[in-house]
Amino acid sequence: MHPATVSPPPPNPPPPPTTTQTLDEITTLLCHLLPYSLSVKSFSTRWQIIRSKLATLKSSISEISDSPHWSENPLLQTLLPNLLSTLHRVQTLCDQCSDPSFNPGKLLMQSDLDMATGWLSKQIQDLDLLLRSGVLRQSNAIVLSQPGPGSAKEDLGFYIKDLFTRLQIGGIEFKKKAMESLLQLLSDDEKSASLVAREGNVGYLVHLLDLNTHPSLVEHAVSAVSILVSANDLSRKCVFEEGGLGPLLRIIESGSMGLKEKAAMAVEAITADSDNAWAISAYGGVSILIEVCKSGSIAAQSHAVGAIRNVSTVEDIRVSLAEEGAIPVLVQLLNSGTALTQEKSANCIAILASSGENFRELILLQDKGLQRLLQLLHESSNSDTVEHVLRAIYSLSASESASRVLSSSTSFIIQLAEIIKQGNIVLQHISASLLANLSMSDGNKGAISGCMGSLLKLMESVKPDGIQEVVANALVSLLAVRSNRKDLVRDEKSLMRLVQMLDPRNELVSKKFPLAVVSAVMGGGSQGCRKKLVAAGAYGYLQRLTEREVAGAKKALQRLSGNRLKSIFSRTWRE
Repeated sequence: MHPATVSPPPPNPPPPPTTTQTLDEITTLLCHLLPYSLSVKSFSTRWQIIRSKLATLKSSISEISDSPHWSENPLLQTLLPNLLSTLHRVQTLCDQCSDPSFNPGKLLMQSDLDMATGWLSKQIQDLDLLLRSGVLRQSNAIVLSQPGPGSAKEDLGFYIKDLFTRLQIGGIEFKKKAMESLLQLLSDDEKSASLVAREGNVGYLVHLLDLNTHPSLVEHAVSAVSILVSANDLSRKCVFEEGGLGPLLRIIESGSMGLKEKAAMAVEAITADSDNAWAISAYGGVSILIEVCKSGSIAAQSHAVGAIRNVSTVEDIRVSLAEEGAIPVLVQLLNSGTALTQEKSANCIAILASSGENFRELILLQDKGLQRLLQLLHESSNSDTVEHVLRAIYSLSASESASRVLSSSTSFIIQLAEIIKQGNIVLQHISASLLANLSMSDGNKGAISGCMGSLLKLMESVKPDGIQEVVANALVSLLAVRSNRKDLVRDEKSLMRLVQMLDPRNELVSKKFPLAVVSAVMGGGSQGCRKKLVAAGAYGYLQRLTEREVAGAKKALQRLSGNRLKSIFSRTWRE
């Protein structure tokens, strides 16, 4: 039996050329192609363009070879072989155009030459970007790892330039890794956003928001843009000026649910800057945001409402909001959205309600618009939400129909009194303004007599502007009820506070306000109220104010000093 024939092992494939060998081959080929292309007579115009591209490439390759760390850069391991392949194709085209016997067809050759020109342009652009970034002049060790906390700005800036270089000229894997590194940087260090805006190519990041881009890159780009616009004014302005608003709105309109949420977050942040808010109309953004409020996810809905609130400060956009049907959607969200969505909706409705009678009528015409606000006021424990609701109700109260409803609502009036007793100064101010404006029944006024002491305390506040006047007006309204006048003078602490405001030395309170309240206390002619005021020392202060000719003081003094009490006044003043 003959032994089986053994096949010889296959020869080992030759090792791939090194980056240095590839660069040397490119240099040699360029030195050959430049003079060779001069001899081509056909398609001379196109060859003139190609020759210009080859000359630019030769300059770039020379600059690369002069860079100290060019061979360590991983991007060149892809760029140089691709460039060498293109140059071989140019060599073939040059041979074909120089061969009289070769006849592929004029249109086909023109197309081939144009394609070659396009390839060369793209590779020139990539090499130029790599050279301008400066990464070839740094050790690769700096490039690969993210600088740690406390690193110098120069190192961090170089790292950002390298990330954007990889993002723009690398293959898909390079781009994905660069995006992941960028997101990691932005997530780990909030301050890095400003440096990214200055050192990175934010315009290219915005370019990646195109839905035709690779899906994973779009997702990463939306995340990065959302972080940038939320970080600070500089990075937000940079994204806006690079045209980020339009692509983000297109994503909200047509992207996946996850992308919609991130894009809506970014649009809300961009429109928070009033200088940017106007642009929402230029991209048809009003209708897009309203649609998200109707049918988007909970998160997207909240951000869309926030963006609508931001742009509602622009007069022209307010008109668009009304025309596009935003108001019924916002009213609906007052009671159906999340707590944050409710707050933003209430804020937006407050802005619209304060913008004019037309908007107030639109809000009131909606299905239980005012009732939904009152319900939210009753249910919400968030002070910001309560503030927005109160501002909206205050603006709506300018409407006669709304004022009638509010004036007759005992539960609402009692809630205002509770806010005056327990709320913060802003809520107290708005609540007092409402009490001063409403035409309440005596029964409702009597039901909230317990808040008069808090109102008097508020009248000593100097901020916010106008609070002393609205508090005085609210008190005068409540003191139209006899029982309330008696309650006030029985409260010694409140009575003393009122009288001390009459002291000319007390400069915190304009004297016209306590004078108005004192006159209201005496409005029913009650001798008991007069006696209490005199006993508290009001007579002496009124006399001093009269001597100084303070408006209203003389009349109040005359009402206080009736004939039957002259002896009491004299004795009290001497004492």
